[in-house]
Amino acid sequence: MKTSLGSKVFDTINVILLCLVIFITVYPMYYIFIVSISNGNLVTRGLINFYPRDITWDAYMIVLRDPSIWRAYGNTVLYTTVGTVINVAMTALCAYPLSRKDMYGRNALVMMVAATMFISGGLIPLYLVVQKLGLINSMWALVLPPAISAFNMIIMKTYFEGIPMALQESAYLDGANEIQVLFKVIIPLSLPVMATMVLFYAVHHWNSFFPSLIYLNSSDKYPVQVLLRNIVIAGEFADQTASIGSSSNNFRVVATNYKFAVIIITVLPILVVYPYLQKYFVKGAMVGALKG
Repeated sequence: MKTSLGSKVFDTINVILLCLVIFITVYPMYYIFIVSISNGNLVTRGLINFYPRDITWDAYMIVLRDPSIWRAYGNTVLYTTVGTVINVAMTALCAYPLSRKDMYGRNALVMMVAATMFISGGLIPLYLVVQKLGLINSMWALVLPPAISAFNMIIMKTYFEGIPMALQESAYLDGANEIQVLFKVIIPLSLPVMATMVLFYAVHHWNSFFPSLIYLNSSDKYPVQVLLRNIVIAGEFADQTASIGSSSNNFRVVATNYKFAVIIITVLPILVVYPYLQKYFVKGAMVGALKG
């Protein structure tokens, strides 16, 4: 079957546009990487554009020798792991009863939950609540207030509604209670949406820095994103000033190399994990959207 000239032109334009989008998306991260491994003097002079020059890994060696980076990394992994577990558990426990059509007052409760997406008490009341609960300067101030996302809960609820009721009824006939139905029937059949929630919540916790600035008073408890913010915006380089040079010195590593190396190390875990969750992520997100 011959392809018409119009189809060929359309396909060509699509390919060009997609290549342009890929370039716009990938180039910033590529640029950060090539700058992080290029000679600091060349970076300062603005000579790095499309490929690295005089490659050196000294910036990464400086970052990896910095104990504050590893401490912040450990904090971030802890906050992300605990926060994601709490998020997914609480979201599932909220979504399951709201997915049951025989639950009294279900629609009113769903509307109340959805209203929180548009109405909020504000930052100051939230801070006062966290303070009164004694959570200031602790991990719980970061993982308990955002325990449930209304948007994610609605996606999970919609997915649960698509599971045949006959499966749940058969579990009831075998003597299962609601908790057993949830954990032995519903959740095993909901791996796509569960993986989607894990990805959503994990990325949120990994990238979060503003709550840490508000609730944490000790720098030893800062996550890596706060450390990155201090490095990129505030220009704080911990105890690395002896290893980082300036444009007037013959150092192979300057502040820009250090900043960009920290950025690469910070985003690397998410880039590694995402491909393994992508198939579940797409299916879970699309099912929730189509049935909403």
